[in-house]
Order: sequence, then C-alpha cells, then structure tokens
Amino acid sequence: MIRLTREVRFSVDRDWAGRVEFSRPVTNSWGGWPSAVGVVPYLKLRATVAGQPDPVTGYLCNISLLDDLLRRHAIPHTAEALRDHGWRMSAEHLLKHIWEQVVPVAPRHAPLVKLELCPTPTLRYALLRENPAMVLLTQQFEFSAAHRLHCPPLSAAENRQIFGKCNNLRGHGHNYLLEVTVAGRPDEKTGAVLPLPRFERCVQERVLERFDHQHLNEDTAEFRDLNPSVENIARVIWGLLVDQVAPARLHSVRVWETPKTWAEYAGEHTA
Repeated sequence: MIRLTREVRFSVDRDWAGRVEFSRPVTNSWGGWPSAVGVVPYLKLRATVAGQPDPVTGYLCNISLLDDLLRRHAIPHTAEALRDHGWRMSAEHLLKHIWEQVVPVAPRHAPLVKLELCPTPTLRYALLRENPAMVLLTQQFEFSAAHRLHCPPLSAAENRQIFGKCNNLRGHGHNYLLEVTVAGRPDEKTGAVLPLPRFERCVQERVLERFDHQHLNEDTAEFRDLNPSVENIARVIWGLLVDQVAPARLHSVRVWETPKTWAEYAGEHTA
C-alpha cells in the first residue's frame, strides 16, 4: 500500500463565490492559484490517497487529477462559505464540507484517506477516512532551552562515548520546535474541536513557561533525575498535557531538537 500526498495552495476571497474561472491558466502553482490579488487569505490543502501503483507507469494517481479535484471542489466552496459565514467560520467546519465535496469524486483506485487544511504555516486541521467525524488539530510552538545528556550511573568515559559533545559539562542549547496534536469531534455550537486560544494558553502555561530559556537538568524538576533526551522531552510534555485538553484528547506530541532530529510520542497505547 502506497500513500501519495498532494498539496494545493490558493488565495480566495468571499467575493469570488461563483466567479472562479477554471479556464484561466495556472501561472504559479508554487505560490498558489488563484493568486493573491490584494490582501486576501492564503490556504493550503493537502490530499492523501492510498492504493497500489500502476505496474506500467508507477503512478498511484496522476497528481494533475488531484490538483483539479481539489481546486474545482475546494476553492468555490471556500469562497461560498466565506460569503455566507465570514472568517469567523471554524476551520473544522470548512474542512468537513470540503471533505464531503471531494470524497465522492476521488479516484476509485486511489481513495482519499486524509485531507488536511493549513490556515497558517504552523496550524493545520486533518480528517481521516477511518473516522471522518473526528478532526485532528495541530499547532506548532517553539521554546529555547539548554541541556546536558548525562547518566550518573555511567562512568565519565561511558557518558562521553555515548553522548559525545552533548555530554559537555556546561551543557548546550537548542531551539526546540514543539508540535502538539489533539483530536475530537467539533462542538455543535462553536464548530471547534478545542478553542484555539485555550489550546495555546494550555501549552504556554504547562510547557513553555516551564521550559523556555531554562537549563533543563538544573532548572526543572522534571529533568533533575531524568536524562533530557529529545525522546524523554516528548514523553514529559505528553504527561504535562494529557489531562489538560478536554473535551478533546491528546493525540500526539512531536519535538524537533534540530531540523534533522525529532521524537514523537502518542501514549503507551500505540505501537
């Protein structure tokens, strides 16, 4: 089974409802089509399909089909939703309705298994085929902290051998990128899985204020006796948040130590 994801970028205004001209050439698919004219919202929509590639072409699905599918069904609907509801409409609501438009016309040999809407570079919402009533809400955060990788039960030589420069006596720093995902059914009144300001305030108070600009080994109770590896940081942050996001539930915590190294934790119930 192969999963293929295609991202379509577009700018849209509520005044464009009923006026999107698909005969217009796509002049800059990288920057987005339709292009931004004036100051208008910019969105990204990612469609993931799954199946077996064609044995001759190697294609699971021609990406031009996915481009056309998303543009024809998502862009007009987004403009109409903006016209009818304005920008106070929830992203969850918009994503659900785009999903309902796209799923019936997706290729049968490569069914849609995930649809993701990105209203900002750090925020995204996702629907999965196995449970389209549930929405995944993901937001990114950043904190800076120092740490030293060191295990007291090991000898000095063993610590240097295992951790190398990361065992430096005075520690070293990282700009950690934190990605927190919660899951749930959108509220019938607000349309939100979890109000975004509340979600962000929870992470700010429970995680960022605790760890930002701290030496994890020396300044935090959580890592006084626990080696602050990126794996352990992800697990500790999970523990700090898991009971704080009701009525949603915590789905996963991902921590980037560097752009090339990250760890993800989703609780002990997952493999």
